[in-house]
Amino acid sequence: MAAVAFGATVLVAGPLPGLHHDADAAPPKPMLGRCMDKYGTSPTPPPAYKLPGSKPAGPNQWKTPDAEDRFYAYDHLAKGFEALTDPGLIDLPDGDNPKNYKWGTPENAVTTWKQTQAGSKPYKGTFNEWLNNIYSRNEGNNKRGSSFESEVVKYFGLGGVDWICQKNLRDLNPGLHKELERALGKDVMKDGRVFDAVNQRTRTVYEVKSGIGYDARQLKIDAELVRRGWKVVYINGLEPDEKTVGKYKAAGVKYYRHAATPNPRFTPGTYTPKDTRLMTPDPNRPSFGSGADMARRSAPTPEDVRRQIEQARGRITQPGNGLRNPGGVDFTTLDISYVGQTKTGNLSYAFSAKNTDEETAPGYGGQDKAQLISDAFFTWLALTPDHFWVNLNPDDPNTVMEPPFDKTDAGRVLLEADMEMKHDFGRAEDPKTDAGKRFWDEITKIDGAPCMGSTRNWIVPKKAQVRIENDGAYILSAPLDVKTVAQDYSTPGPGGGMPCKLTKEQTAHNMDVYRQTVLPVVQKQINEAPKYADLRRVYKARIAAEYVRQTVAQDKKAFGGSFAKIIDSNQVKRWPLRGKNADWDKMTVWKEMKRSYSEGDFKYEIPVGGEVWVYTVGGVDLTKQPQEKVSKARFRAEKPNLPSVVQGSRNEALDYQATGTTVMGGDNSGRTGGGGPAPTPTPTPSPTPTGKPTEQPTATPTPTRTPAPSPSGNGGHSTPPAAGGDPDGHMADTGTQVLTVAAIAAALLAAGGTLVWIRRRRGIGG
Repeated sequence: MAAVAFGATVLVAGPLPGLHHDADAAPPKPMLGRCMDKYGTSPTPPPAYKLPGSKPAGPNQWKTPDAEDRFYAYDHLAKGFEALTDPGLIDLPDGDNPKNYKWGTPENAVTTWKQTQAGSKPYKGTFNEWLNNIYSRNEGNNKRGSSFESEVVKYFGLGGVDWICQKNLRDLNPGLHKELERALGKDVMKDGRVFDAVNQRTRTVYEVKSGIGYDARQLKIDAELVRRGWKVVYINGLEPDEKTVGKYKAAGVKYYRHAATPNPRFTPGTYTPKDTRLMTPDPNRPSFGSGADMARRSAPTPEDVRRQIEQARGRITQPGNGLRNPGGVDFTTLDISYVGQTKTGNLSYAFSAKNTDEETAPGYGGQDKAQLISDAFFTWLALTPDHFWVNLNPDDPNTVMEPPFDKTDAGRVLLEADMEMKHDFGRAEDPKTDAGKRFWDEITKIDGAPCMGSTRNWIVPKKAQVRIENDGAYILSAPLDVKTVAQDYSTPGPGGGMPCKLTKEQTAHNMDVYRQTVLPVVQKQINEAPKYADLRRVYKARIAAEYVRQTVAQDKKAFGGSFAKIIDSNQVKRWPLRGKNADWDKMTVWKEMKRSYSEGDFKYEIPVGGEVWVYTVGGVDLTKQPQEKVSKARFRAEKPNLPSVVQGSRNEALDYQATGTTVMGGDNSGRTGGGGPAPTPTPTPSPTPTGKPTEQPTATPTPTRTPAPSPSGNGGHSTPPAAGGDPDGHMADTGTQVLTVAAIAAALLAAGGTLVWIRRRRGIGG
């Protein structure tokens, strides 16, 4: 190849090396488009071994280490007016033609909407839904894609005369374009193939996508290039899902992840979303960030989200540059995973949820789940701990819950979880199940019939893993356990039969069998079943709230001083029972439990004949919260770059590593228009980690009054231990003390839990 450099131009004569061409094709025209001219990279090309695709693909596909520490900014102007609901509010001085207005302005959005609705395929939904799910996504995809491409080219230093950016194959080599047209058809090749970055000498193509997707038409062309000996590497900003990876492998292209964090910029205005009150103590200072954004845009029902997805088909441009949308998040798994202070002293937070396939199992209901977390968080702060108990005891209808805890969704969730656990014990004891059969076979028999005394069952926390550093708490895991003890009740069960008589040794044997057979089944349900998801998210909200409580106890000005007046105020009117649960009544649950206890829910037939009825009443006691210390070294090894992802998620919802989890953050600083770090300067091609979190010193807060467990569920009080964090990044380990990270209940159902069955034919009860 003969090339003469002149200013920013490369003049090329003759066919390009490595590009197939027709013998009769005219030589390509002189071309512009060197990456170093477009992006300012070095005239010296990078060494091949530092480039994506230089290592073989496999289960540990090469990716940029510490890429989450890098931020790149882009303009996403439509985010500044996503709260616009009435297009008639926007004046259109230059008429209804979208071309008369700059893309990304309210005027352009409104005229584009009018054009869409007047066309052959009008949008079936509201203007605001279209604005958020179509127009704003398209604007963001385009701007983000261009900025991410710049980030990738600069990071890897794609410089020198060989690297060409944003050029069409049709112009690079018309001959090869015609060959591909004959092989793939004119429809596939009608727009040519624009390369994000191509090295003609090494026959290498980089397709850069800021999101998780790809362009199906481009992939067909790239598969043909691979077949002809080219190396094609797809560089995604987010982790490709299994379906996408399967498409890449089928096409023969390599894939690579450069997880730099996008930072959208926009100008706040009259129609910037301001209505969310998630995780904000000040009703006049709304919460901003991807957490609030994803919750706000989430469809409320499965039918709504499926309609939105159907309406988006064919309307989304550059889908490969799209980040995860609410439909790709399983909001049934939504939890709070971080709470801390921003550098300006405001509250910051992050929600986490599992990803889902938007096409086959789209996510919905994000607003309700996020609101529950937020309301529970403030409930735990506002009420003094002596309110945190519920009591489903058939002998005691007067102490079900302490007002005003019974007027909150947090209290409702605990009481309903207790009732559901009762039913799960009954289901687990069914002799048709493996656990139930073992249980019936192995417990004590009297006169040939199974006999067992009453039991009390309740939920307690296992060791939670919480990492404290840089004025924040990372809630890494929060498993729950189920405890059971033998306990008698005066309320008779169905049939009125007298309980069978058991010796101390027989009772101990039965309890051992119970713990080995039935209990693990229920425990697994509570930690994994979707029906207990609200309990788990409310529990994690308590851990987050306790971190704030302890921090404020150390310093009344912490978190801007906005929480000091809320803590222990016993005022929860701002966080009431909501929606369909607005008229919920605690006594309805108690009466259902009493009916179930007295009349029975489950009827089993056992080998000895007769009828057997099983009833259970469970309980929850989270007054203690044992912890496992998470060291800095372990945190870095097991959760690499998590602080960077949490920080970046305040601006955009981000995938975390390859965990199949989306992190969605926010803060109540009142800021808008983007708030992440400034774009990172151009680095050397070799990845270099940035900033390391520092440790948080130990501090001792002012003691807070907290109840101790008691059989009645009311409890007494004890003095809490020192709170805060220690140098190893761990909340105060409370041991057997009462004030803990997750001190939800003062004997939450401490008196709960009965298992009774009556063998009616023989009058034997247990």
